Parts: sequence; C-alpha cells; structure tokens
Amino acid sequence: MELTRGQKRIILMIVDTVLIYLSGYVAYFFLANYIQISNLALFQILTYVGLLYLAVGSCTKIFSIINRYTDYKSLSKISLIFIAIYLTLFASEYLFALNLSDRFLLLSCVFSILFAVAVRLSWRMFYELESGRRKGELAASSSLRTLIVGAGDGADLFIKTALKGSKDLKIVAIVDKNKEKQGTFLHGIKVVGTEEKIPEIVTNYEIQQIVIAIPSLKPKEYEKILNLCQETGVKVQAMPKYEEVLKGQLSVSKLREIDIVDLLGRQEVDLDQSSLLNNIKDKTILVTGAGGSIGSELCRQVAKFGPARLILLGHGENSIYLIHKELSSQYRGEIELIPIIADIQDRERIFSIMESYRPDRVYHAAAHKHVPLMEYNPFEAVKNNIYGTLNVAEAAKAAAVKKFVMISTDKAVNPPNVMGATKRVAEMIVTSLNEEGHTLFAAVRFGNVLGSRGSVVPLFKEQIAKGGPLTVTDFRMTRYFMTIPEASRLVIQAGALMQGGEVFVLDMGQPVKILDLAKKMITLSGYTEEDIEVVESGIRPGEKLHEDLLSATEKIDEQVYEKIFVGRVNQLSKARVDQFIASLSACDDEKLKQKLLQFAQQ
Repeated sequence: MELTRGQKRIILMIVDTVLIYLSGYVAYFFLANYIQISNLALFQILTYVGLLYLAVGSCTKIFSIINRYTDYKSLSKISLIFIAIYLTLFASEYLFALNLSDRFLLLSCVFSILFAVAVRLSWRMFYELESGRRKGELAASSSLRTLIVGAGDGADLFIKTALKGSKDLKIVAIVDKNKEKQGTFLHGIKVVGTEEKIPEIVTNYEIQQIVIAIPSLKPKEYEKILNLCQETGVKVQAMPKYEEVLKGQLSVSKLREIDIVDLLGRQEVDLDQSSLLNNIKDKTILVTGAGGSIGSELCRQVAKFGPARLILLGHGENSIYLIHKELSSQYRGEIELIPIIADIQDRERIFSIMESYRPDRVYHAAAHKHVPLMEYNPFEAVKNNIYGTLNVAEAAKAAAVKKFVMISTDKAVNPPNVMGATKRVAEMIVTSLNEEGHTLFAAVRFGNVLGSRGSVVPLFKEQIAKGGPLTVTDFRMTRYFMTIPEASRLVIQAGALMQGGEVFVLDMGQPVKILDLAKKMITLSGYTEEDIEVVESGIRPGEKLHEDLLSATEKIDEQVYEKIFVGRVNQLSKARVDQFIASLSACDDEKLKQKLLQFAQQ
C-alpha cells in the first residue's frame, strides 16, 4: 500500500525521535565510567531534546523533505537544529545550575546528527539503487548506450536529470579533455578517457550515440569531436538548452542536433532589457513581412517584451497564419495579435491600416531579397523594395508613428545588382523622411542570416540529403553570417537606441568562406569530402565575391551598443529622392538597372 505524504511525515518524526533516545543511551554507554546520570534524568533530557526537535523541525519543514531528494542543504539544516538544541542545553546548565554533563551533551549531539543523517542517506541510496534496477529492467531492451562528452557543470545537470527520468538513454561512460578528471565518477558513471579516445571507447563500450554536454564548447572543439566521431558511424548530438533540462523531460527526442551555428561560433549579445521594455511594453507594434524569416523572428522577440498589440502584416496568407498560430498558443490573453494580409505595394491599403491601428513602432522587414531573381525582374524589385518602403514609411509618418525601423542589407553597399540598389534607395527614403515631422526613422544594415529561406544553408542541406554534390558559385566567395534570433534582437535594440536618421550597422564578425561552410555542413551530416563532392557552379547574375558593411566613402561613426554601430553614410534630401523615384516608372528593364546602380552608388 502506498503511504500518503502525511503518513510518511509521521513515520519520519517517530524514527527521528527514536534516534534521539538511541543517541543519548549510546553516548551514556561510552561515558558510563566517567559520569553519573540517573535513568530518570537521562530520560527527561532526551525527552526535552525530542520535543524541541519535533517543534523546530515542524516549523522548518525538515519532515516535509522527500528523502530520496536529500541533499547537503537539508542535511545541514538538520545538523544546525541539533546543534542549536544542545547549545540551549549547555546554556541552561550554567544559567540554572543544572547537574548535566558537558561531555554527555556533546556526544549526544554528535550521535544525533550522525544517526539522522545516516538514515536519510541510506534511504536515498536504497531508493536510487532500486530505482536504477527497475529502470534498467524496463529500458534494457530499448535504451541507447550513450557516451557523454564533458564532465563539467553541463554534464552534471544533464546526467542527473537523465538518470531520474529518461527511459531511452543509458549513459555508460564519460570522456573529458581534463586529464585530472580521468578515472573519476560523475553520478556513478566513470570518466573513461579523453576526447582523443572516442573511437576506441565507442567500440569497447558498444556506444550507440554520443551527447556533447558542454554548453560553452567552442567551434573548433565541436569540429574536432565531430571528426573523431566520423569513423565510428555513431550519431552525435548536443544536450538540450538548460531550461529544457531543468524541466526534467529528457529523452532522445529532446536532444539537439548540432547545427552549423555551433561550428561558426556566433556569441550571443545580452540585450538592455530595461530600454527594450520601455520601447515595447504596452505599446502597439506593427511588423511588415511578418511571415518571413526575419519578420517572424522579430515578432517572436517583440512578443517577449509584452506589447499591448502586435500587428502581423504580410502578403502570404500561409506564412501569416503560421506565425499568428504560433504566437497565439504562447501569448493567448496576454497580447492582442492581429494578422493582416496586405501588399505593401497597395498604397491606399497601407495608409488605411496605419490610420486604423496607429502603431507606436513599425519594423519594416518586407522586401524581395533574392539577388539573381531580382536581376531577371528589376521592376518587381523596384515596386516592392522602393515603392513599398515609400508607402509604409509615408503611411507611418501620416499616422504619427513614433519610431520606424527598416531592415536593410550589406548588399546595399556599392551594389552591383538590382536587389542591393533598391535596398540602398530604400535606406535613402527612410533617412530622408527623418528630416521633417515627429516620426523617427532609421535603417539597420546586416549580412546573411543562417537558416533563412533564401540562405545557402537550406540549399546545402537539400543537396546533402540527395548525396551531393554541393554547389558553391565560386570557391573564393565569402559572406557575413549571423543567426536569425541574434539579428532580430539587435534590430530591436537598435530601435530602442535610435535618435532618428541613422543607418545602424551590425557587427557581423569575420566573413566566412562559402566553401568552408559547405565543408563544415558535410562534416555535420556525418560524411566526408570523399563521400560528398563540392563543385564550383559559377557566379550568378548580380552576385559579388565579397560583401561589405560599409563603402569606402562611408565609415563607422560610433559604437552605440555591443555589436551595433552607426554608419556615417551619404544622406540625400527628400526632394532629390522623390525626384529619382518618380523617374523610374518610365524606364524599361535595362534603363532601370542603369539608373538604379548609378543612383545607389553615390
């Protein structure tokens, strides 16, 4: 029969009381030749200790602690209670001239602590052994024999949680680069070698999967481990995020695939939470292109800071449906989420939306971004990236929006292509509109984002799934990369810092060779370059070998936040920008390209 929690508390109180009497009589047994205490006095002292212990223990809830979760904090609490009680007896002895023995009180205190601690530790050990035996019997047929890489804090948390609740993970060994940890045990599992011995350990221990449990692992170390694991044929995964591990819901399905982000090593930036709360909380925020890679992540990041209303504006109904569904399930009742299907090229519709909702902040992420496609369709790029930006920006100004932030791109710097040129003109529109009125306008410029629908990463994944080859347009080509969440967070941070008229430039780190990216993704997938070939396919229309975040005539003016700079860029008057935009409608495709490139490169 399963005991209730209350019944277990009563049993524990009885056991501890018996242990107090036992401690006293054992102490007296050792001191019988040196002290004289009558049986009645001995019983009275121990009864006093027992009653005081039960009273203090009930107040401090030591009897409510589940024994199988006993830790050093609960044991310390029990020890301190006994010490306090016996110190009270010592004081009483001298204050009231009682005939007590100091040696007896000291030894009784020591035995009381030892017995109470021993009982709890014995119960925890018994429970863990019995639980481990039952889990082993239950999962022996289906659990995966797992090798853990790392014996630090991350591994400690992961293994402890896995041993408590995972039925499909059987952790049999640990490796760690620290030689001093070799031969030691972590939660009963032995550190059997360094990372260099992974192939040998996988064979000797019949390992079926490897889990990297080092959250701070650097990209080169990831690559080293992946290379060592390649010859074993065993799948390599990473421990989930700390929050998921703390929930105690570990299983094979919760393990995280090692991503290209791990191998590129972008260090995330801590945001200024207070400024972002002031900028977003309880306000109405509108995001254009809300269904796209950047736009949807902007919505996720904005939602974390508690806006009163979040307007999801996009042209594709399915993408808007998906982000609205996702956010609704997470923030139902907290944020008013408004999905709007609209084309930013429809000037009248955009003005109507701005006037109806009068947002406090606008993040303009809607744009055509595919370089070769826009070379074939230049006027579509103009309609969306230039006319569309003009519509949204002027509508925001008419509706007295406080802040307007446009998402730009490194391809707007010295653009040799239509897409980059239209984005540079869009920057000019935004900065020129800042000349007048109460709306503050700014643009944020950054490079490629990993995992976006237009990035090379999904293409490489698709090519690897088909067995190759991976196509790189030119082996010399480089690009700047950052993760979508990081880019989105920095955009929001820049929006909080803006004074109006800036072109913010995000620090993208060092440019990455696309050839190196392709090779890393092959390694990530468990293949070698002999298995999957990498070939040159030739540069596509409009592409550059290398991108820049600033042109030769532009320069970084100042750093306003970690990884956020203000670029000193050439700003044109609104009249001149309007005049140029008006001249585009009469151009054919070839003339349009020439005019765009000439204007954007000044």
